Amino acid sequence: MRPYVLLSVATSLDGYIDDTAPERLRLSNSCDFDRVDQVRAGCDAILIGATTLRRDNPRLLVNAPERRAARQARNLPPYPLKVTLTAGGDLDPGLRFWHHGGDKLVYAPDDAATEIKERLGDLAEVVGLGKRVDPAEVLDDLGERGIGRLMVEGGGTVHTQFLTAGLADEIHLAIAPFFVGDADAPRFVNPGTFPHGPGRRMTLVEVRAVGDVALLRYRAT
Repeated sequence: MRPYVLLSVATSLDGYIDDTAPERLRLSNSCDFDRVDQVRAGCDAILIGATTLRRDNPRLLVNAPERRAARQARNLPPYPLKVTLTAGGDLDPGLRFWHHGGDKLVYAPDDAATEIKERLGDLAEVVGLGKRVDPAEVLDDLGERGIGRLMVEGGGTVHTQFLTAGLADEIHLAIAPFFVGDADAPRFVNPGTFPHGPGRRMTLVEVRAVGDVALLRYRAT
């Protein structure tokens, strides 16, 4: 059985997830970062694309000790499995992603998998998925590994792949109270054909303020 897929994203009012400055744009506030930490703690795996991995150099951890302890009390590892997708295999073994938290998993095309294994060594398990990485095949493999709940944290290409394929069960959309206004900056999603268009609306299940950020939760119907 495939995992339940939750897409998590923070955007500006005009739909951007970052700007073009070298430093990562801080869209959320401390209260929302804590909310995301809580959501991570309730998931079995967290997934990001290789571009986001290179650009943001995240650790992707459950930061609160009490949440890690609660996971262990349920006979779970303290950290969810960390997953990344790559098309070309340009993964720097020095990135923080590999050196913090628990187990890591990389999905790549077969022709890149061998080189990635050599580059990363024992930092991660590498799985080849044929000629290209298909998100549906990723979910099938994760389901076989016992992953029941997957949190997808971007970036735009990965979110677009999951959404256009109809593979997202839920979206957590945090909206920051400002504009970016840079046409070259990355957006939440890229152009595509989405199953949930005007004729098939998603279901809004929650709206709340998290400090100065608005949280919208949608479910696929």
